[in-house]
Amino acid sequence: MDIVTVSPKFQVVIPKELRQSLNIQAGQKLRARIQGEHIELIPEQPMSAARGFLAGIETQVSREEDRV
Repeated sequence: MDIVTVSPKFQVVIPKELRQSLNIQAGQKLRARIQGEHIELIPEQPMSAARGFLAGIETQVSREEDRV
């Protein structure tokens, strides 16, 4: 576990190993939330990252007028 220091401007530096393992880039947004007694930072993924996650899903929807 790495230790970071809070600057006088309340900033912290994410250690290089953690940035690399999560592929965090400069300017990327992180969601911050309190989890118990600690702070959790969650990388925000761009909408383009969701492309194709429903591959193979059935896209034909049965409509009421089709059942008549």
